[in-house]
Amino acid sequence: MAAGLLPWAARARGGRTVDVLYAGSLLTAMERGIGPAFDATGTDVFRGYAGGSGALANQIAAGLRRADIYISADPALNLRLGPAHGDHVRWYALFAQSPLVLGYDPRGRFAAALQSDPWYLALQRPGVRIGRTDPLLDPKGALTVKLLHQAETYYRQPGLADRILHAGDGDRQVRPEENLVGRLQSGQIDVGFFYATETAALHIPAMTLPPALALSARYTVTILRDAPNPEGAERLVAFLLGARGRAVLAQYGLQVPGPHEAPAVMGDPAAVPPALRPLLRPA
Repeated sequence: MAAGLLPWAARARGGRTVDVLYAGSLLTAMERGIGPAFDATGTDVFRGYAGGSGALANQIAAGLRRADIYISADPALNLRLGPAHGDHVRWYALFAQSPLVLGYDPRGRFAAALQSDPWYLALQRPGVRIGRTDPLLDPKGALTVKLLHQAETYYRQPGLADRILHAGDGDRQVRPEENLVGRLQSGQIDVGFFYATETAALHIPAMTLPPALALSARYTVTILRDAPNPEGAERLVAFLLGARGRAVLAQYGLQVPGPHEAPAVMGDPAAVPPALRPLLRPA
């Protein structure tokens, strides 16, 4: 899914396409925010593809997708692409975070219950349609399962996780990350587990969870070792990490480092392109 100018337009003005594989939870922020803002700099042209972070890592590792930049919602996924696993990723930087929340359909028949009942009881009501992502393919799905198991202890509710994970037809709860929001907006589900950036960007009503249960996406960016357009990738990452990029991300509900705080770099700092090193700090 592309944003901004088409690839031929980039070539006509001397720029090239920068291909970005990114976590599906950043769809709105990337396609409506970062992509157009980067295109407006007049250098290269953003072209993005959204998906579950784990699924994208698997596709990179298998050689099914090639890109310049990989953006994940879980730093650990970069290790699956490191020197011991194809040497696709040598460094990565943490640039934003977003907490897990419950987004719901304000027109749905369970909206009142979700507003009045404890969230873990509302999700156990007969007939409620819950949406979540695959914990094997997407960090958000894994955080959802972790959250529910933690909630058992926090609320002293043995078996809570299984009751919610298997509410209705448990298998039908699991949806691809890139269309989970669409299923909520179209009324196919009543409530789902999302990141705050998704609900904030699309003005979806959301319930925040107690601080003791707070779990967050931790977004990282890297330039893949075999990037077809490494120079353009450096320009896009510099934009993302800079003041303008941070401002755009904040507009879409993401938590970003302060103006005088450099994002942390992990992996091999020596592998970071020289032009990007002033923008980063050691982890």
